[in-house]
Amino acid sequence: MRAARLIQLVLLLQTRGTMTAAELAEALEVSRRTVGRDVAALSEAGVPVYADRGRAGGYRLVGGYRTRLTGLGRDEAEVLFLSGVPAALRAMGLADAASAARLKVSAALLPELRDAPDAAAQRFHLDAPGWYQEPDTPPLLPAVADAVWSDQAVSVRYRRRDGEVTREVEPYGLVLKAGVWYLVARVPSGGDGRGGHRVYRVDRITAVRPAGRVFDREPGFDLSGLWERRAAEFARSLLRERVIVRLTAEGVRRLPHITDRAAAREAVEAAAGPDEEGRVTVELAVESPAVAYEQLLALGPEAEVVAPAELRERFARAAELAAARYGCASRAQR
Repeated sequence: MRAARLIQLVLLLQTRGTMTAAELAEALEVSRRTVGRDVAALSEAGVPVYADRGRAGGYRLVGGYRTRLTGLGRDEAEVLFLSGVPAALRAMGLADAASAARLKVSAALLPELRDAPDAAAQRFHLDAPGWYQEPDTPPLLPAVADAVWSDQAVSVRYRRRDGEVTREVEPYGLVLKAGVWYLVARVPSGGDGRGGHRVYRVDRITAVRPAGRVFDREPGFDLSGLWERRAAEFARSLLRERVIVRLTAEGVRRLPHITDRAAAREAVEAAAGPDEEGRVTVELAVESPAVAYEQLLALGPEAEVVAPAELRERFARAAELAAARYGCASRAQR
């Protein structure tokens, strides 16, 4: 435990330069007294940690000292090589940089850990696109990725349902979701009068042009947190209609697998108890009656649509056609 903390202390100083005892104590989640003891232990071990006295003082490494990654254990070294997604890196034009970084890290590992890259590659592979979908790399993805990495504002032309629009945006990050690339960007206040963060599908961006300025990121910006919130909001915004369905116990069990999980959970939790036939009546939020038909059809006899009447009639017609076809098949077999 202490050995890992000592290595972390050295890496913090190596990365940030000078740090005060208070800053180190907060980062390491220990007391200032413990930091002092750790610094003394490092000095005794030959690590050149120097203490600057005074109000603006702190601890720093002397003479450009750089540590090798000898503190990595096998599990840590193997996990390190799982951080890259090869296909995504290639799509963003970062494959060469990632390869060079992995080579440098490999060279810094202890001899007994040199097989970590192969061990990780043999045990884990991420294939982001869904089944039956050919991976499609948007042609402008490398340009967008370059703007994200360099904090360069860009002017983009974006294809919408009602035509194309041009926006000057500050590209904060890229998200790969089920094989589709999305750009999370901040639109400065002005222009159309609405600022804030927005999400764009990269494959709908038809042009990217540098805006000629570097933007300052908002402190503490959380890409994963923002994406999680926006994705949930988007999914919920699609559920504009409601249908009433009577489900068997098996239908209740399978409902989350054929429609929005959160909507299914809310519908079941809000429902009254089972009726005398053991069935539960739920009010389910759906995208549209047409989508509900496709989804609920998968439940077969485990679901009975009660309302709206048009949807119930559609299921009745489908059941009659199926019964007629199977009835004909049964007579033909006799």
